[in-house]
Amino acid sequence: MQADDSFPALVAHVRALYGEGYIPLHRPVFEGNERRYLVDCIDSNFVSSVGAKVAEFEQQVAAFTGAKYAIATVNGTAALHVALQLAGVQRGDEVISQALTFVATCNALRYAGADAVFIDVDLDTLGLSPLALRRWLSANAEVREGRAFNRTTGRRIAACVPMHTFGFPLRIAEVVAVCDEYGIPVVEDAAESLGSYVGGRHTATFGKLATLSFNGNKTITTGGGGMIVTDDEALARRAKHITTTAKIPHPYEFVHDEVGYNYRLPNLNAALGCAQMERLPEMLAAKAEVARRYAGFFEASGVRFVQPIEGATANRWLNAIVLHDQAQRDALLEYTNAQGVMTRPIWRLMSRLDMFKHCQHDGLENSQWLEARVVNLPSSVPDGAMRKFQG
Repeated sequence: MQADDSFPALVAHVRALYGEGYIPLHRPVFEGNERRYLVDCIDSNFVSSVGAKVAEFEQQVAAFTGAKYAIATVNGTAALHVALQLAGVQRGDEVISQALTFVATCNALRYAGADAVFIDVDLDTLGLSPLALRRWLSANAEVREGRAFNRTTGRRIAACVPMHTFGFPLRIAEVVAVCDEYGIPVVEDAAESLGSYVGGRHTATFGKLATLSFNGNKTITTGGGGMIVTDDEALARRAKHITTTAKIPHPYEFVHDEVGYNYRLPNLNAALGCAQMERLPEMLAAKAEVARRYAGFFEASGVRFVQPIEGATANRWLNAIVLHDQAQRDALLEYTNAQGVMTRPIWRLMSRLDMFKHCQHDGLENSQWLEARVVNLPSSVPDGAMRKFQG
């Protein structure tokens, strides 16, 4: 792919999908019952966290993912913060994660008072590598009375938070298996992977807990919102309790039995979520068609179009390509954005950010290589695509 010919061809391809004018990276689609459900909420006067749509939305997400329980929160970061607490993470602990992630993952670790240990990702999944994880644990961890400790720092390794990058499933079963050997609970950061599967099993159902995000740029949106997912009934009850200020139910008394959080999702947001969940299969089908057309465009270009690994199905939240080097990446970013087509690089590695530079890591060879080369392409559901692509 050379700037003098292929870059304009890519812009033309994107415009064939999305039309003229400014093309964002990912925008929400409201083609269902969103307006009606919002009006219903307003008419009911239940617009905050006490309302029927919150429970309905939780039930829809649990049923779709195959999880037993889902607890709605105000955003994905809040969900991850609480999930880490539920997993037993305490102040002064360490949590294994990946440096190739959005900053919210690591912010949630710091909210819990923990420090990250950054492990490298696989080049094909862009997610935490089970081989790199095993290699680091073998060299640096020891198990005492069923709990893992870092030999270098002496601190407890309290959890592992792998992240399904852009909705592409990582080798999550293998990561969980490695962590089980060391007694490390897994909290899946599935913020980006609603609608992604490994075999017939949905992401967010492999770890002890998992979290989802429904931010305005996600596959479905509640404007802002998140979800804690688990099969553990006791953890689900506790999640609901501490996300609603840890208030003990009573007809009129205000009694709280621990420090809690005002993290419960409002009914208005849940109403959007219910309408979005009704259309999710159609959105996923439309996004799969967009990905198919991108794959055809890049097939003969010499540029890698990121695909899910064998046995996995990606929701195609964001489509991504891997350029030859950083110079080509930067040239593409400059050209496409100047043409009104929004493209973005992958995130700067968390290990390069000032607040996480002190965190231990394993060298992050693959993460650094991908950081210099990955670009996201516009990945919204095109206007009318849910009807057109299924017609």
